[in-house]
Amino acid sequence: MSDLTFNKIAGAGLATALVIAGLAVVPPMIFEKHPPAKDHFGYAIEPVSAGGEGGGGGEAADTPPDWGTVLKTADVAAGQAVSDKCKSCHSFDPGGAPGPSAPSLYGVLGRAPGSSAGFAANYSPAMKAFGAKAGKWDFEHVYEFLHGPQKYIDGTKMTFIGIKGAQDRVNLIAYLNTLGSNLPIPAPNPVAAAPAAGATPAAGATPAAAGASAAPAAGATPAAAAPAKK
Repeated sequence: MSDLTFNKIAGAGLATALVIAGLAVVPPMIFEKHPPAKDHFGYAIEPVSAGGEGGGGGEAADTPPDWGTVLKTADVAAGQAVSDKCKSCHSFDPGGAPGPSAPSLYGVLGRAPGSSAGFAANYSPAMKAFGAKAGKWDFEHVYEFLHGPQKYIDGTKMTFIGIKGAQDRVNLIAYLNTLGSNLPIPAPNPVAAAPAAGATPAAGATPAAAGASAAPAAGATPAAAAPAKK
């Protein structure tokens, strides 16, 4: 084999290797997809891990908190910071004028869903039906709605993916309650935030923590049964 023939073969092999290497690098750079920062309504889209909030096989259980406890210790300033996620669509002005594409959130707590002045004609039928059923936005409804608007009210125009952090929602609700609402904070009721009946207690939990009645102390006289509430 002559040197010229060998050079031709070596050159062809090198060129083929360069083409293969280029195909492995260039197309992914050209066609790489980046998720949008906002949806078509302008709501910021938050990434959600494949395993849900807890990083496991599904989304972590979201037990409603005891409002009489959590609102007294909520960070209102942190809630105001969380509200920045809403300002691209909502307004927070005392006048109650709607935002660019959504109702005002001033005075939202205690207000009937689907009834904000200046935005009534733009509400979805689903939101109006929810308002007729729920009566008003209380702590519980706002907390659940913020977790996943479309999951909580099927058919709402609000396509925001939701605020997954429970404490972020509590702080935001505490902030919203300072904006012309001032709903009274209920008395603490830790039992309201206990796991649902039939739930498996966490490892190491005591029977009392799991909701079981503690055994009476030795020698203690059982209390008389309280009359049933009517």
